[in-house]
Amino acid sequence: MNIAKYQRPTVIAWPSFSPFNSLSAELDRLFEAPLAALARQSWSPTIDVLEDKDNYFILVELPGLKREDIKVSLEDVTLTISGERKVEKRTEETSVHRVERFIGRFERSVALPATVSAEKVKATYTDGVLTLTLLKTEQAKPKRIDVTLN
Repeated sequence: MNIAKYQRPTVIAWPSFSPFNSLSAELDRLFEAPLAALARQSWSPTIDVLEDKDNYFILVELPGLKREDIKVSLEDVTLTISGERKVEKRTEETSVHRVERFIGRFERSVALPATVSAEKVKATYTDGVLTLTLLKTEQAKPKRIDVTLN
């Protein structure tokens, strides 16, 4: 009985897969980057968009932000929420072992499907959640059309 030593097969890079090679190298670089460098990049809070017959409701998770660090603007049918999460001050006695929360500026824009009444936008900020209530204009509200038989 002959026993042959295992030899790893040779991998040949096909020219048509060259974009995947650069993508693989970029992913390797991304996951090898220090976590602190990732934390300095921009971040984007999560948003829920809800609707009833009279209003749109936008809920934005912004834990740790102060009310004065949040800006909301409405232009036509585009709602924009922006702000900044600042670095927390630490004393010299504090040792940092891990930082995973994103810091820095953010901006989120939501295109609303119908016009809203800009004068009647209501914003509340409770327990790290910004809730915006946007009243639909009359032409944006659904209308019921009765069908009659002839």
